[in-house]
Amino acid sequence: MTSEADRVYTFVYRGQLAEEALDREGRQTYRRADVDHEQIAEMLTIEALDEGHVENARAMATVYTAVAAFENSVREMISKTLMESVGENWWVECVSERVRNQAKKRVEDEAKVRWHGQRGDDPIQFTMLPNLMNIIRNNQEHFAPFIHDFEWAAGIFDVIDRSRNVIMHSGTLHNRDVARLGMYIRDWTSQVAT
Repeated sequence: MTSEADRVYTFVYRGQLAEEALDREGRQTYRRADVDHEQIAEMLTIEALDEGHVENARAMATVYTAVAAFENSVREMISKTLMESVGENWWVECVSERVRNQAKKRVEDEAKVRWHGQRGDDPIQFTMLPNLMNIIRNNQEHFAPFIHDFEWAAGIFDVIDRSRNVIMHSGTLHNRDVARLGMYIRDWTSQVAT
């Protein structure tokens, strides 16, 4: 009989193997830790824009940071978990044709605009937040070790997606919405932290 410590060790070790496999396949990460915010603001001519709009946008930039990091951490969790559990062909075996086709269309649309940077080279980077939850739901046996209730997870994704849509379309969230978003992100990260 396997102990809980052995299962955790095995899970972590297999995750490390999945990381190494992704790196061997040429996974690229893009980080802008060396960003000079003042230089970017100058390049964008921020000072020419309405000060009130700029301040609201700056406040929502912090919210955007949390939402984007959440979304990308979910993508990474899905990729690692399914790579570890299913293998390199997980995208075809574990993702519905509808979701794969939507991601493929986004990849193709972005490829047509060669003069502009792309969001990535992995199809999961072109998968929207509700579809990420769809992937998790359709593969519950692989995510059950750290998601105790899939309806609970779907509720979190719904709230985060709703907030995401407001800020992605230049809206401003109320403080109560920001607090709710923070609570859900804390709950999610506490539950699924690996």
